[in-house]
Amino acid sequence: MSFTLHGIHVSSGIAIGHAHLVSHTSLEVAHYVLPKHLLAEEVARLDAALKATRDELTSLRANRPQQAAAEFEAFLDLHLMILDDEHISQAARAMVQEEQCNAEWALKSQMDALVAQFEAFDDGYLRERSTDVVQVVERVLKVLSGHPGHVPPAPQHDSDMVLVAHDVSPADLIQLKPHQFCAILTDVGGATSHTAIVARGLNTPCVVGLLHARELIKDRDMLIVDGAQGVVIVNPDKSLLAEYKLRQSEWVLERQKLKRLKTARATTLDGTDIGLQANIEMPGDVAQVKENGATGIGLFRSEFLFLNRDDLPDEEEQYLAYRTVLEGMGELPVTIRTYDLGADKQLKGVTRVASNPALGLRAIRLCLAEPQLFRTQLRALLRASVHGNLKILVPMLSGAAEINQTLYMIESVKFDLADQGIAYNPSVQIGGMIEIPAAALALNAFVKKLDFLSIGTNDLIQYTLAIDRTDEEVAHLYDPLHPAVLLLLSHVINGANKAGIPVSVCGEMAGEISYTRLLLGLGLRQFSMHPAQLLATKQRVLTTSLPEVTTFTQKILRADDPAKIRDMLDKLNAV
Repeated sequence: MSFTLHGIHVSSGIAIGHAHLVSHTSLEVAHYVLPKHLLAEEVARLDAALKATRDELTSLRANRPQQAAAEFEAFLDLHLMILDDEHISQAARAMVQEEQCNAEWALKSQMDALVAQFEAFDDGYLRERSTDVVQVVERVLKVLSGHPGHVPPAPQHDSDMVLVAHDVSPADLIQLKPHQFCAILTDVGGATSHTAIVARGLNTPCVVGLLHARELIKDRDMLIVDGAQGVVIVNPDKSLLAEYKLRQSEWVLERQKLKRLKTARATTLDGTDIGLQANIEMPGDVAQVKENGATGIGLFRSEFLFLNRDDLPDEEEQYLAYRTVLEGMGELPVTIRTYDLGADKQLKGVTRVASNPALGLRAIRLCLAEPQLFRTQLRALLRASVHGNLKILVPMLSGAAEINQTLYMIESVKFDLADQGIAYNPSVQIGGMIEIPAAALALNAFVKKLDFLSIGTNDLIQYTLAIDRTDEEVAHLYDPLHPAVLLLLSHVINGANKAGIPVSVCGEMAGEISYTRLLLGLGLRQFSMHPAQLLATKQRVLTTSLPEVTTFTQKILRADDPAKIRDMLDKLNAV
């Protein structure tokens, strides 16, 4: 029987192959009470399982296959960090002794508590890290159950296979040699999950968040995976299979052609240069940035340094991370965003509970409320500035008062560094993110006080439409083409251009080629996106005439019917 599943598209492409189902560990564990004289033995059993898991991850890290992306090593480091986190290891030991429970129950209980903290985060990237916690605990439970090694057997042949799993960790992907799989499907996960990041890095079609794919798809079922649309067709008929084989051939040919564009300048048909930069989450992403010919890094999310740990990275640790990225990019610009953490992030024992973290103490608000933490990051950033072309980006600014406080603090840190004889670049540019409607409407203060702007379309759309894009009941209302959103984008881009202030878009709209010409028509000349999206965007730029799209875009701005706007966008992309 043929049927279709819909999920979240995270890596484009079309794949056709047979399903290879991967079983996953059930985290339903038994709970039983132990007599006191057996508690020491139970703690020892837990410690042995933790050590065995640590040895396994360490071995994977040391023997990383050559074909594995650079990100794999960072993911393994993260999993090792989670394994050693006191909320997992020490708390589980204490629970065994205090509650006289078995090791499995203690470990699962601590995992549930930690996952709950992560899932309360407003930031999507941070929220997805709960998956990493589950994956690590899964490995330890496997050892405790007497079945070490989470990875199921890989296919015995090299024919096209589609990996179908409830979830799959980056470490598992290493052992499964992902080049054998033409696509990856998972029941869980989102666009910022590590599985998604890895799949994008491998340029492997991937659809996540399918919910029940692992239950509905049978081993060896014929599958068509349309990564761009987030669609999976199970057991297609002959005509549909033939159609998608043709689409697949066209896609493969197109990818091969795109590689030729790596060194080409991103210039429109009328000769206007367009900047195409990359978004990254970790230093290991630099290799992929250079491989795809980016003109710089437009957004380095510094939050990765603060993940999955009870303590905070000190100044030296942050400095070394920033220096690594700057040196890796040479003279090309690197824009590092100060940490964008939410109100529910525990900082050195400081716990805050917010009923709505998205509107609470997060990003620059948190930085200004915890000045010593912010100063530590600023010192690390400014020290690293002598090793490359650094720009500092501040998230979630809402007006002049926050801008003034931020700039004052930066100058204060510069003064301290100079007083201590520590080198830094005094001309580092300071920019602000436009992701709150108030910031867009009060643009005058931003262009007067800052060196550049970056539009975070994800939050700007969410706040403009009063929609939590992570809430499944209203997520369908999240619309980048809403007339109000387009008018705000036009207002910000035009205002920055008139003031002579560089402006870019670093949200998901920047890497979606269906919006490339629209953004160019609005006056945007700087994009920042995931590295894997760069070459396709460059191709769209090379086939675009600015005079034509500018005139057409003005017509779109005058429309107020969403359906009509989409029709007009289709015509714009057909030009």
